Amino acid sequence: MFGSTALAPLMVGFDPNVSILFSGISTLIFFIAVGGRMPSYLGSSFAFIGPVLVATGAAAGAASPDIAPTLGGIIAAGVLYPVIGVIVMIAGHNWIEKLMPPVLTGAIVAAIGLVLAPIAIASASGSGPGNPDGDQFSRWIAILTVTSVGAIAVYAPGMARRLPILLGGVIAYLAYLALANGFGLGKPVDFSGVAVASWFGLPRPYPWR
Repeated sequence: MFGSTALAPLMVGFDPNVSILFSGISTLIFFIAVGGRMPSYLGSSFAFIGPVLVATGAAAGAASPDIAPTLGGIIAAGVLYPVIGVIVMIAGHNWIEKLMPPVLTGAIVAAIGLVLAPIAIASASGSGPGNPDGDQFSRWIAILTVTSVGAIAVYAPGMARRLPILLGGVIAYLAYLALANGFGLGKPVDFSGVAVASWFGLPRPYPWR
């Protein structure tokens, strides 16, 4: 869930600190509600990325020019989830299987993937406003990232196998840092933002202000 909790907010112009904060709060509430019998982690959802980008007219990975109107829809979805949960507790889950059979839910998941596919391709290619065609170095780093994630998910021992996205990203980042900053094969990582960043900060739920 690290990918959705940290990456999804960045893709739609939200502050990831807000996502991480409320992800932790919701996880604690869930853990208390189930009495610790079902350990789980609640993160944000990639399903919101497409609607948010369409509603705001933003480009993926860029600050949204008009994120405020989408908050109402996200809050409404958050209110609807527990309502559906209560209905399922009372009426059971058979009606969901009839209303949304596997062929339908599978198509929805596929549609989410297809919506995000162009974003993934553009990001993996290193394309941007100044470089619409991307570059070969970025593509090799993307291949390394995917390979690392897959290898960790399949072959890593113990706890590491549960963190493929995080560890795969770390491996690819270190490789990029060495090759770009050390050997000049790509655009160097700019640490100027880190140098001026505060040691402590609070989540900004209203980043457009």
